[in-house]
Amino acid sequence: MHPYRSVLFVPAHKPEWARKAVASGADAVVLDLEDSVPAAHKEAARATARQTLEELRAEEVTAGLLVRPNALDTGMAGADLEAVTGPWLTGVFAPKIRDARDVVRWESLIDWFEVRNGAQDLEMIVPVEMVDAITNADEIAGASPRVGAMIGPTSRHADIAKAVGYRQTPEGLETLYLRSRILLACRQHGLHALTGLWEELADLDGLRAFADHGLDLGFRGQIVIHPSHVATVNDVYTPSDAEVAHYTALVEAVEEGERQGLGAVRFGGEHVDIAHAERAREWLAHARRVRGEA
Repeated sequence: MHPYRSVLFVPAHKPEWARKAVASGADAVVLDLEDSVPAAHKEAARATARQTLEELRAEEVTAGLLVRPNALDTGMAGADLEAVTGPWLTGVFAPKIRDARDVVRWESLIDWFEVRNGAQDLEMIVPVEMVDAITNADEIAGASPRVGAMIGPTSRHADIAKAVGYRQTPEGLETLYLRSRILLACRQHGLHALTGLWEELADLDGLRAFADHGLDLGFRGQIVIHPSHVATVNDVYTPSDAEVAHYTALVEAVEEGERQGLGAVRFGGEHVDIAHAERAREWLAHARRVRGEA
């Protein structure tokens, strides 16, 4: 999966919002057929979502275009996917997954409609919304090659908050264990690790601090609910020129040391060796992808 920095949600029955989302510079836009669409508008939202996706892709929009269908137990997931799947679609944001069996059920639906409707290589983003999913995070992460990303849960009003019973704080310590479980599952299976959203729309300083904390933990992108948050999130999760220069120089220093028969060298006042260089190369590969240089 592309290393999305920002994944922005919009209601599927509001096409003008999707265009604003694209204009905001979000790396990926999710047209939501689930919670943000009233029951009376569900069927019409499918047709609207398909038209929006077709038009955006015809305009050569480069952002990832995903859809969040309704959950499997609603009986609407198949109809949702049938309506919106096509060559314009990048992936599926699969809600309410509890275990590996749910992943396989989603995978089977995607397999069917991908072939039937001419889509290709659709990936899944899995939000962790249920206590079961936290317990089963590792098996979910490895259940299907379609799973490209998982989301560490942080939200005041989401299902996970109700299920666990935590009270959200700006520091986020109440979800640190939950997010860490997801982060480790992502690392174990080579998935893109996303953190949850910041809900205070006007507090951009708080948003930046929250995103910085997510980056410190090891997350590489974030779910976003408003276009005004995209620029801040993209900035935080974009490796800077200074960071790229630092890690490039570190690799070069270790390689020069190896040519001189040294296993370790002094770099910037630190002792660095092959292990440091390997981590730096991995980080640089990620940085090139995020910065569009690879």
